[in-house]
Amino acid sequence: MASSRPTPLQTLVAQDCNRMAWRGQSGHYEVWFLTLAHRESKTGFWIRYTLEAPEAGHGPPYAELWFCRSDGKEPDKNFGIHRRFDIADLHSQHRPFVVRISGSELGHSHASGSLSGNGHTIRWDLHWDGQAKPHLLLPKALYANPMGIAETIVLSPNHSISVSGSIEVDGQRYELSGTPGGQSHLWGKKHAYGWAWSRCNAFDREDERLHDKPKAVFESLTARLRRGPVVLPVTLLSVYPDGLDGPEVAFKEWADLPLNRAEYRTGSYVLSAEGPRTGLEVQLSCGADDMVRTEYVDPDGTPAFNHYAGTATCTLLLKRRICPGAAWRIERTFRSEQGAQFEWAGRAGDSMVRKRHVLVSD
Repeated sequence: MASSRPTPLQTLVAQDCNRMAWRGQSGHYEVWFLTLAHRESKTGFWIRYTLEAPEAGHGPPYAELWFCRSDGKEPDKNFGIHRRFDIADLHSQHRPFVVRISGSELGHSHASGSLSGNGHTIRWDLHWDGQAKPHLLLPKALYANPMGIAETIVLSPNHSISVSGSIEVDGQRYELSGTPGGQSHLWGKKHAYGWAWSRCNAFDREDERLHDKPKAVFESLTARLRRGPVVLPVTLLSVYPDGLDGPEVAFKEWADLPLNRAEYRTGSYVLSAEGPRTGLEVQLSCGADDMVRTEYVDPDGTPAFNHYAGTATCTLLLKRRICPGAAWRIERTFRSEQGAQFEWAGRAGDSMVRKRHVLVSD
């Protein structure tokens, strides 16, 4: 994917979309991350396997392993830690895909590892059925030539999965069986100037008379792209109302972007999109104490501050109308009480978010 003639990602099966894009070049960062919504305990988990290859003069390449717990019942228990490793501790293979950092690894259908520091000890052993088709959040043209014009590429080889296994945090064991999760892969030369991102596949029942919970999957991205003194906002939205086997309602191609809207800040992310006959209205919310703040560093040494909530509440309205110009009607309403993930980031941190993601060492 980083070669002179990259393979279009639309043509690849999902397991190939996890393969490492780094080929040893400087000025590159890469992330594989997994989000989980343990609905029984209203706890969210965020696990990241990362590498950073700074530009010349900003240090040697390195890998990192990240973990964050979001407790929807007791936000005081929220925390995040990450540990840095020498690049020699990073190993990857293409098929079957595996990325390994020291003794922790991620594959297309499993994740395992351990992390300790700052008074915490964590272990995870997770597995799921790997998906066959990746989810593409960006305009399709960007995947035909990754890194052609985009500074970062993102996709989800496992967009909505049912995860089993266990996570142990400081002696507390969470048993997972059919836990909603998602696994994504991103890489690039530099983070956006600012952004917000969300995902939810843990919606509550639409109707209390129905036994099953909806299989809907929602994801959004709002990026503020800086080109010289100009900052351009771009928002993309996608929902599969009946799960990944059903049709996608998406507003993520170039023609959709002018009518997409979003506002975000600590505790709130509000989005809307309208097409000729279909529209979406989405609101994600949480408290400042539900978020954990962390500092990223771009390959050029520029910091970015991310604020992450693993137990956000999400309300999504799917609208329809019979023709352009007609009145909208709400066709379906989806809600998740503390089962969504939401983050926002910028070039300065918000002091309202008191919890910090801590870099730990031996």
